[in-house]
Amino acid sequence: MNLTENFRMALDGLAANKLRSLLTMLGIIIGVAAVITLVSVGRGVEQVVTGEFEDLGNNLLFIIPGQLSPEQGPRRAGGLGLTDEDVAVLSDPFVVPDVIAVVPEYGRFATVTRGGQEVRTNITGTTPDFPQVRNFFPVAGSFFTEQDVTTNARVAVLGQTVYEELFPNGEPPIGENIKINNINFRVIGLMEEKGGSGFNDQDDLILIPITTAQRRLFPARRPDGKLRVDLIYAQVINEERQEAAIAEIQLALRETHNITFRDEDDFTVVSQEELVSAFGQITGVLTIFLGVIAGISLLVGGIGIMNIMLVSVTERTREIGLRKAVGAKRHDILWQFLVEAVTLAVTGGLIGLLLGMAGTRIISGLSDTLQPTVDWTAVMGAIAISASVGLLFGVYPATRAAALNPIEALRYE
Repeated sequence: MNLTENFRMALDGLAANKLRSLLTMLGIIIGVAAVITLVSVGRGVEQVVTGEFEDLGNNLLFIIPGQLSPEQGPRRAGGLGLTDEDVAVLSDPFVVPDVIAVVPEYGRFATVTRGGQEVRTNITGTTPDFPQVRNFFPVAGSFFTEQDVTTNARVAVLGQTVYEELFPNGEPPIGENIKINNINFRVIGLMEEKGGSGFNDQDDLILIPITTAQRRLFPARRPDGKLRVDLIYAQVINEERQEAAIAEIQLALRETHNITFRDEDDFTVVSQEELVSAFGQITGVLTIFLGVIAGISLLVGGIGIMNIMLVSVTERTREIGLRKAVGAKRHDILWQFLVEAVTLAVTGGLIGLLLGMAGTRIISGLSDTLQPTVDWTAVMGAIAISASVGLLFGVYPATRAAALNPIEALRYE
């Protein structure tokens, strides 16, 4: 008997016992659907994270206080942090010639009010070079100037999310007054919509002059008189000069921080590529983990297939004896039951594939930022695993059926 005939008989068996077949395939269906959906969501998260880092700007280096492990692990405290003096040193083209712009950030979360509206958001103090370095520009009004920084001006530029919450009726914000921690600020600009994931809304912020943040809102002066900063962005001339720029920054800061040649840095310089790579590894591991968890359902489905095939062998004992009596060989019976098991698994896998792709489309429709991407490698892998599960868990029932003695099988009641 050829494989085509075995396949036809397997389909007839499925059609004759629809409910039992569906219940048998349920584990495979759930497993394949879960694998495809979860892996697709994982890929979507990876794209969101990568896109957010790429949107920060071009050829950026991030200088942060303390140290990161070589594997980008948890930050280890060190030194007294970064200061305005570090910003001044890194801004000197004679000290760091491969850096064309340096932008510090210093800020905290604070309560912002306007009339009856109130919101808690991130107040970020920075410098006028912020839009060019971060590739993030105002769409209305203007950004603050060097004079605003020098005079500690109480001016603010709103992100889109904050604007929508403070101005729910859509009125123009330019020239309006808001209060940050009960201190009056005048709105001079509105930033473009940057977007972001649900975990990190890049539009949920207010930008103010860094000196205003350091001296009026969140006192940043250290005992030695220097003003703290949380983070420094350094824009490199071009991508080819990043390694040289990192070396220049490290040498300049080690000298400023009085670090001897034997001591470790009390700061970390990280490139955009390193951050994207590090988070890509994290999301990649998460995607694999989700896929493995979902794949457990495939194992459960395989056990279900073996169970029902053993029942089928018992139910069809007389049929097997009759087939052997009229000339069917041992391998004919073996292939018949193997093909039935694989057909059950692959059919369940195809149904799971359709459900998984439908789930991916539903998630895409529910989120503007997270767009799950169907991983066709995972699709083909899930179908291949389904067939393998059917083959693996169908071997024992098929072998048992093929080993039946035809005379005893014909006598079976």
